[in-house]
Amino acid sequence: MSAPVTVSATIEQRIVRLGLDLGWAAVGIADTALEREAEGYQAWIAAGHHGEMEYMARHGSLRWQPDDLEPGTQSVICVALDYWPQDAADAEAMLQSPDHAYVSRYALGRDYHKVLRNKLQAFAERIGKQIATHEFRVFTDSAPVLEIPLAVKAGLGWRGKHTLLLSRERGSLFFLGEIY
Repeated sequence: MSAPVTVSATIEQRIVRLGLDLGWAAVGIADTALEREAEGYQAWIAAGHHGEMEYMARHGSLRWQPDDLEPGTQSVICVALDYWPQDAADAEAMLQSPDHAYVSRYALGRDYHKVLRNKLQAFAERIGKQIATHEFRVFTDSAPVLEIPLAVKAGLGWRGKHTLLLSRERGSLFFLGEIY
């Protein structure tokens, strides 16, 4: 495996600015070195912590070697998109109302996989037109990607005790996506 290529600060700043202008809540760029995370993931699988979710054990190194999943990957653009609607009713009030159902906020809109995939595709194409031509592939919870470790490396937050990515600005109420 070759050493990851770093993105220049100027290009990174332009990509982040473009992403924020396009409506992403947070944007960052990670290198592809995930060896430390791979050791932890493999130990987690070996201990059986994935339970009956066999898909977690499949695909081997594709999870921690982005270049194996998408050949030529040198860095990963990581994004967050908030899903808590600004005009959402108060959660506590909804729970107290016997004539209303309470559904997870992220499930109230369109399928987030489609929404994020389309938005990521448009973002990647804009990068190609406005900043630098590149080959890419977009992901959102749709492939063997270590998205939380990548998001941590990209500066979007840290892994909380509940295993989700946490951010000081948005808690954990957001979706993650990646452009390889």
